[in-house]
Amino acid sequence: MLDQKRDSFKGLGTKVGRFFSNFPITPNQITLLAFLFVFIAFYFLVKQNFLLTIIFFLIAGFLDFIDGAVARHRHDSTLEGAYIDTIADRYIEGILLLGMLFLPLPAVLFPSYVWIFLVLFGSIVTTYAKAAAKEKDLVKQEIKGGLLSRGERIILLLLSLILGIFNLKWMVYILIFMAVLTNITAFQRIRLALKID
Repeated sequence: MLDQKRDSFKGLGTKVGRFFSNFPITPNQITLLAFLFVFIAFYFLVKQNFLLTIIFFLIAGFLDFIDGAVARHRHDSTLEGAYIDTIADRYIEGILLLGMLFLPLPAVLFPSYVWIFLVLFGSIVTTYAKAAAKEKDLVKQEIKGGLLSRGERIILLLLSLILGIFNLKWMVYILIFMAVLTNITAFQRIRLALKID
């Protein structure tokens, strides 16, 4: 849903892009820097230090936001940069979910690793349904929308970390919610690609 409201954040993106364009760093370097911070977040997640995990995950997320803003402000957007950014997005999500496998999360209906897998699987299929539809010429414009696009997934992952500070079971409930909705979103995009009414 948030991916359909990108225009609402244009003003903020312009200001952020203008400010960070003053630093001698390329958009691709900013993307790679986001990787560094997500690995630090991963380390602290494995150590069950949720507060530091949240801080470093927020830094990684912010860097992921400013790389595109800087590229647009400098008129330096490239297909290669957009591609690297998209790949980085998948890795950032996956690394955080991998870290959750090391937590002593309680079983709710199924072991927690089943829910983590389903979140990751739904996330991958949601993205792949969009890419494959374009690749196979089923659609002319990129498929967007659905219940849980990347923006919502990141917010929910952040919420799960915050809840994990207080109770690991609450974290699992968010993962269950995400597991269901990411896979529904994948089916929504498949339906859009196949133009099923």
